[in-house]
Amino acid sequence: MSQPSSDASGPVYSARLLPDGLPFDAPAGTPLLLSALQAGMLLDSSCRNGTCRSCIQRLASGRVSYRIAWPGLSAEEKADGWILPCVAYPASDLVLLPPSP
Repeated sequence: MSQPSSDASGPVYSARLLPDGLPFDAPAGTPLLLSALQAGMLLDSSCRNGTCRSCIQRLASGRVSYRIAWPGLSAEEKADGWILPCVAYPASDLVLLPPSP
């Protein structure tokens, strides 16, 4: 795991989206979806507020935090590691898995 750098909004973590595994910067103060899009990663999205579920990903490793309630995931999905990148903020280096087709 790399040492996070920091910017004005807090630490900047490293995130990777499998299967390509290309890393991108994930500032703690920026939702993962926005960081991925700024890095040129194409993730599905629509509402950007945690309700439509089009951005759903599985967290393979790492931690995220949320600043709003989690309206788009069940307790079972949360326990299984599913996250909504549009409202998830990185709290460590991360590896994300796309949903299975």
